[in-house]
Amino acid sequence: MPHFSHLLSLAGPTSAPLLGFSLPLTTSLNRRFLKCCRQLSRSYNIESCIPEAVAFQGVSDHSGLYKFSVNESDRFWGAVARQRLSWISPFHTVQNCDFSQGKIKWFEGGKLNVSVNCLDRHVHTSPERVALIWERDEPGTEVKITYRQLLELTCRLGNLLKRQGVRRGDCVTIYMPPCPLAVASMLACARIGAAHNVVFAGFSSEALADRIRDAQSSTVITVNQGVRGGKVVDLKRTVDQAVQNCPSVQQVLVAMRTENTVAMTDRDVPLEEEMMKEDVVCEPVAMDSEDVLFLLYTSGSTGKPKGLVHTQAGYLLYTALTHRYVFNYHDRDVFGCVADIGWITGHSYIVYGPLCNGGTTVLFESTPVYPNPGRYWEMVERLGINQFYGAPTAIRLLLKYGDEWVQNYNRSSLKTLGSVGEPINTEAWEWYHRVVGDGRCPVVDTWWQTETGGICIAPRPSDPEAEIVPGMAMRPFYGIKPALLDTEVVTGDALCISQAWPGMARTIHNHHQRFTETYFQPYPGYFFTGDGAYRSKEGYYQIVGRLDDVINVSGHRLGTAELEDVVVCTIIIMFSLAVMVQEDVLAQQLREMVSRSIAKYACPDFIQVVRCLPKTRSGKIMRRVLRKVVERNTDELGDLSTLDDPDSVHEVIRGHQRLRGDGKQQ
Repeated sequence: MPHFSHLLSLAGPTSAPLLGFSLPLTTSLNRRFLKCCRQLSRSYNIESCIPEAVAFQGVSDHSGLYKFSVNESDRFWGAVARQRLSWISPFHTVQNCDFSQGKIKWFEGGKLNVSVNCLDRHVHTSPERVALIWERDEPGTEVKITYRQLLELTCRLGNLLKRQGVRRGDCVTIYMPPCPLAVASMLACARIGAAHNVVFAGFSSEALADRIRDAQSSTVITVNQGVRGGKVVDLKRTVDQAVQNCPSVQQVLVAMRTENTVAMTDRDVPLEEEMMKEDVVCEPVAMDSEDVLFLLYTSGSTGKPKGLVHTQAGYLLYTALTHRYVFNYHDRDVFGCVADIGWITGHSYIVYGPLCNGGTTVLFESTPVYPNPGRYWEMVERLGINQFYGAPTAIRLLLKYGDEWVQNYNRSSLKTLGSVGEPINTEAWEWYHRVVGDGRCPVVDTWWQTETGGICIAPRPSDPEAEIVPGMAMRPFYGIKPALLDTEVVTGDALCISQAWPGMARTIHNHHQRFTETYFQPYPGYFFTGDGAYRSKEGYYQIVGRLDDVINVSGHRLGTAELEDVVVCTIIIMFSLAVMVQEDVLAQQLREMVSRSIAKYACPDFIQVVRCLPKTRSGKIMRRVLRKVVERNTDELGDLSTLDDPDSVHEVIRGHQRLRGDGKQQ
């Protein structure tokens, strides 16, 4: 059986020149002249960055463009969509949205194909430009895939899916680690008109089966084994266990990540072998703007998965625009997002946003500490990464290993640093900026969700030389109009968005009522994010955490992010998590703790609880699990299959028991 890496050839590196000029400030005349130049450059820059702004009367800077995007939403998004996307048929209506019904429709009447926008049009202009850099688990063994190669892979796979009976409107489940064939699988589905359902390759067989059944998939794509942090994971075995409880599954396409053979049944199809039989041309299907592009399941705080639906044109446009302007991405830059493709961050900022922009994007298969804590920065040096996008949890972890692991490597290629997944605490932000970015790279703390499709609040884009405040998301993106409700409380107001944007989810698969009840009924006329935030006097937004985790003390609401920021400033604590506990439970436990002595708080048992917080492979701390432990509801922990180390939950339970002086087993 051929290994899929044998289908690929290596492409050369890319580079880009930097342009700029300086003017000496020797006289007051020069200072006034420079001020005029800066004022003029703002008008020039906004139009050179966003050519559509030429047609927007009175818009000369970022602030003006933002106001135009929210006040003249149809004109803004209509102009951007016509300019940025390649259409088969033009749209006749920019938007048709009604929050009271949970109805969101963009670019009705338009037809396009997402894979054409991500591949074909770039192949026509730059076929040998590198599209993907697969940073394999083994350092120094990266594989580069050009746009021409990725298009050929996508077409072969699209033809194979059609031969296996996949049709327009079907949903294909993809259970793969970050690799070129995973991206080709997503794009192949888009090319032939099928939706995809990418399931994080750390989920258990039960969690995978739940998602396959809900999506009603007849086809699953996987690999024989995954490799991460030097460990081999039998993904095919997990799929075999899952599909036993999925009567809809008719075939499983199996790619070979390792050379190890796995058991194959009549249902299984050797992916690379069958792909080689297919033609390198696959006619793209013309899709309506509001046809389903993909489902992505998220459990949120309840533990019950919900399949959020994203559609074609609006999602693609929004991810492309945010990718280019939040990160200041330019042609021939190398974009390094180290998320997993199984999450929305991977969908939006590894696959669709960068590829729609004709960019070079990194697929990171490993961990931040394999084979040592310098892995990220060695990769930055070797690949020449210009924008780096990672999770605050990973940044905090690497901070504790010290500066040396960063400074051992040349990071001069870096231009922008980003954080995603949760609010970044001030200490981590400052280390990220000072040490990783040498004090010269802007740090963009991005706020968004699976539901929003792309970044909604971030420090950039902005006017030139605008300030960035450590640990704040700060500025809404074009077309995003935040609203803070429940304004009688000083902090932690409900963060809502008052008008639609193209990238937002359209519904929950098979549960539109749940969609409207969750996001539109809590605050009629608004999209409710579930997060709390406050706005500074300068108009900047600070995210304080989930509202269901806000801690209410004598009428004062404290955001979990604020408390966690304080705790991790201590030398001995690397990670912290604050969760809300009902007053009766909290009072009972406080009485027990106080009765034993305040000295208990400094004992090793307490530090052990902090040391082993349960985290997902993407670096997020699983809040709902900690809340159940504190509430002593350990029989209601829910799905734990995304945890990097499931045993950490048992360690937390035991540590919490010792803290309470409770010898009972749970």
